[in-house]
Amino acid sequence: MVHAFSRTRPAPGPPVAAPDVDRAKPRQRPRGGVTRTRTALVTGASSGIGAAVARRLSAEGAWRLVLSGRDPARLRRVAEDTSATAFAMDLTLPGADRQLADYTLAAAGPVDLLVAGAGIGWAGEFLDMPPHTIDELLDTDVLATMRLVRAVLPGMVEAGSGRIVLIGSLAGCVGVRDEAVYSAAKAALGAFADALRYELRGTGVGVTHVVPGVVDTPFFEHRGAPYRRSRPRPVPPERVADAVRRAVVRGRDEVYVPGWLRLPCRVRGAAPGLYRWLAARFG
Repeated sequence: MVHAFSRTRPAPGPPVAAPDVDRAKPRQRPRGGVTRTRTALVTGASSGIGAAVARRLSAEGAWRLVLSGRDPARLRRVAEDTSATAFAMDLTLPGADRQLADYTLAAAGPVDLLVAGAGIGWAGEFLDMPPHTIDELLDTDVLATMRLVRAVLPGMVEAGSGRIVLIGSLAGCVGVRDEAVYSAAKAALGAFADALRYELRGTGVGVTHVVPGVVDTPFFEHRGAPYRRSRPRPVPPERVADAVRRAVVRGRDEVYVPGWLRLPCRVRGAAPGLYRWLAARFG
C-alpha cells in the first residue's frame, strides 16, 4: 500500500510518466472473438501489498500491467521488475481518478482488473489525531478508491466482464484500539464492496474484498507507531498477493489472510457482546 501524507503531485520521469492522454488513441476491446492480453490496474503499487500484487500478476505473463503510486522512485523500480507501465500520482488530487483511468485506457486498453491497494494509516488516540489527518486518511482510503472504481466500472459493465478487488483490513471488521479512523475507513470499504456486489449481480463484473491481518510492510513505519503485539504475527505481502490472485481466478467475493481471521469477525457478528468483552480483556 502507499503510505505518505504528501499532497503534492510527484514529478514524473521515465518510465513513471503519463502520456498525453488527450491525444493518445485509446485501445479498444477487440471484436469478433479476437482475444487480447488483459489489463490490470494496481494502485498503491510503490511498495507493500500493491507491489507484491504487481509482481504476482507479472509472473503469470497474462496481464498488461499499469501501476500507480505516490513514490516515483519506488514505483519505477517495481515497474522495471514487472515490465509494467507506471504513473506516479496522488489519487486524492482533484480529477486524479479520471486522469488515471484515461491514462490506463490509452496506454494499455480497457481495465479488466482493478486492485485498489492505495491506503494510509495513523496510530494513536483519536483525541490526539489532527483534524486534517482525519480528512487525509478518509480521502485516501475511501473517497479516492470509490472515485477510481466509479471511473473504471462503466467500461467493465459495458464489456460484461471484469473484477474490482478492494484491499481492506481486519481493523475494518472488528475495530482496533488507537486506530479509530483507519478502522472506520476500512469498514466503509467492506460495506461498499458488499453493496456494489449486489448492484452488479448479472453484469459479469465481480467485486472481491480482501481482508488481511497484520502484513509485514512499511505501513507501520508510516502510520506513526511500530507493530509490537506478539500475535497475530505479521504475514509477508506475497501471501496477500497470492490470495488476490486466487480470488480473481476463482471469482471469490471475500478472502481473509490468513484464513483463521474469519473467526474473530464471525464471533463479533454473531455475539458482539462476547467479542467486546474479549477484546477489552485481551486487547
